[in-house]
Amino acid sequence: MQLTKQKGFTLVEIAIVLVIVGLLIGGVLKGQEMITNAKLKRIESDNAGIAAAMFSYQDRYTQLPGDDSDADNRFDLYTASAGNVGDGDGIIEGNWTPATATDETAIFWKHLRASGLIPGGGNDTTQPTNAYGGLIGIRDGALQISGHVTIFGQLEGPIAKIIESRLDDGNPQTGRVQGGVASGASLIDMDSGASGSPSYSDSERYNLAFRL
Repeated sequence: MQLTKQKGFTLVEIAIVLVIVGLLIGGVLKGQEMITNAKLKRIESDNAGIAAAMFSYQDRYTQLPGDDSDADNRFDLYTASAGNVGDGDGIIEGNWTPATATDETAIFWKHLRASGLIPGGGNDTTQPTNAYGGLIGIRDGALQISGHVTIFGQLEGPIAKIIESRLDDGNPQTGRVQGGVASGASLIDMDSGASGSPSYSDSERYNLAFRL
């Protein structure tokens, strides 16, 4: 009986396969890193853009967007004052996710759009979304930060940790960047003035407040 000779892979062929697999894995990991970096840069860019728009509005009209008490006379599309003006006290009042469309934190977006400082229609109070799908909001004070802040919602724990270390002191309870757990039993109310999270966990999502 004649035996059939089976041919296997040579060491060279196995080495080539391993190199190709290594290159594919490296390419995937590098691609993920590039996507993460792009999202981080977008968060920082969006925050800087909102701050620039807010202060440009203030320089132009001498009042803050959302708090502007003369916006109904300033912009032709506002035919009545109700829901279009603030009280002019220098504070953008309301929760970072506004309870009603007449909160100053909602009118804030209308004023910036009406002035052409951000894209959109002047009657649109829709909050923009960040690179991780969460809302972007504004309010006066959050957690232990006084003064106006922007809040970026639902950021993943590792991302919040990177932003904190890049822009602040690494502690989510202190400094100009602070964070609170965004959902579940550990939810921290960004509108309450409570302390933020003691540390960032990779398994949680966070709302991050940036001092303007």
